[in-house]
Amino acid sequence: QVQLVESGGGLVQAGGSLRLSCTASGGTTGHLAMGWFRQAPGKERAFVGAVSSSGRTYYPDSHEGRFTISRDFTSNSYLHMTSLKPEDTAVYFCAASRNDGVLVLRLPSGYNYWGQGTQVTVSS
Repeated sequence: QVQLVESGGGLVQAGGSLRLSCTASGGTTGHLAMGWFRQAPGKERAFVGAVSSSGRTYYPDSHEGRFTISRDFTSNSYLHMTSLKPEDTAVYFCAASRNDGVLVLRLPSGYNYWGQGTQVTVSS
């Protein structure tokens, strides 16, 4: 069973940066696509970005270029966030999918494994 653990969240001032990490364990994970989602209070879980098993990255249409996703050969993934805004405040989740399709990776339902989430709070 694949397990995902996020780390790196915390409190940051607007304009600052954070780097979230997602550590994958519990089996062969190199073939998995990795995604990041976030969920603010009272809102649905939103797609932040994904990286396929081959390293191709996908972002939502609203992507402003402030967030960058990467991964290493062991399927640990990283979300580097810059120029943070108060509206970026949310719980950030890491997820892994056995499917590399771009349409699937944009949806929470496209993922097989989830981390517990890490809180990111951006103060104004």
